[in-house]
Amino acid sequence: MPLKKYKATSPGRRFMTTADFSELTKKEPEKSLVRELKRSGGRDAQGHISSRYIGGGAKRAYRIIDFKRLKDDMPATVIALEYDPNRSARIALLQYEDGVKTYILAPVDVKVGSVLESGPNSDIKPGNCLPLSMIPDGTTIHAIELSLGRGAQMCRAAGTSAQLMAKEGKYATVKLPSGEMRYVFASCRATIGRVGNIENENITIGKAGRTRHLGKRGKVRGLTMNPCDHPHGGGEGSSPVGRKKGPSTPWGKPALGKKTRTNKRTDRMIVKKRSAK
Repeated sequence: MPLKKYKATSPGRRFMTTADFSELTKKEPEKSLVRELKRSGGRDAQGHISSRYIGGGAKRAYRIIDFKRLKDDMPATVIALEYDPNRSARIALLQYEDGVKTYILAPVDVKVGSVLESGPNSDIKPGNCLPLSMIPDGTTIHAIELSLGRGAQMCRAAGTSAQLMAKEGKYATVKLPSGEMRYVFASCRATIGRVGNIENENITIGKAGRTRHLGKRGKVRGLTMNPCDHPHGGGEGSSPVGRKKGPSTPWGKPALGKKTRTNKRTDRMIVKKRSAK
C-alpha cells in the first residue's frame, strides 16, 4: 500500500501523507455487520471528565469483527477488502459456504477471491486460523488469543505480527512485537501471517486539525501550568520538575516511564520482559 503525498499548498499540507486506499474494493460496509458507536467524550456516568483530551472527531459506525473464528472446516471466500475507521488495520469481508458473512482483520497477501479456513485441520497459509498446538515453530502469527474462546487480543494493529518460538506441554512460547516472550496456552487460536496495511506507521498527520478529526484533543504540558493545577507547574520560565518523587500526574502518581504493571497473577507467564526502547 503506497502512501499519497500532496503539494505544499499550505504549511499543513507540506509534509502530510495519507494512504491511497488502492487496495480497497468496497466503500460501504455490510449493513448486517454494523452497529451504532456511542462516544463518551472522556466523560463518566456522572458527566465528569475521567479521561482527558478526548472529544469531537468524525462520526463512526462500528464494524463487528469476528475475533473468535469458530466456524471450523468450512471454507470462506474473501469478497471485499474494506476500510475500518475504528482501527489501523484493513478488514476483509468473508462469505462462508452456508452464506454467513463476517469481518476479519485483513492479513498481508490476502486478496479478493482468497479462500480461508479455520480449525485444527486448516493449511498453514496467511489468513487461516488454527490452535497454536497445530502451528509449526517459527511461524509468523497475529490475532492471538490469551484465553481459549475469548477471541483474539494480541497483535491486531496494522503491520504487527508475533512469532511462535516453541511448544512444551500445554504452553506455547510466543515472541511479541515489543520483544516480550510469554507463555500462551497451546489450545488458544492464532491467525497465520502478518496484519496488513504495513505502511500505516509511515503516515504523517501533517496538521493539528487532522488529529482533532480522530477525536483527540490537544494536550497541555504540566510544565506550562500553574502550581495549583499541576505538580510540575510554576517557576520562572521553563523550570525542571524539581520533585523528590520525580515526574508525576496532576494527582501525584508517578509518570513518564514509571512501570505500572501490577498484574502479579500472570507474571509467571512472562518468560522475558520486553526490550528497552
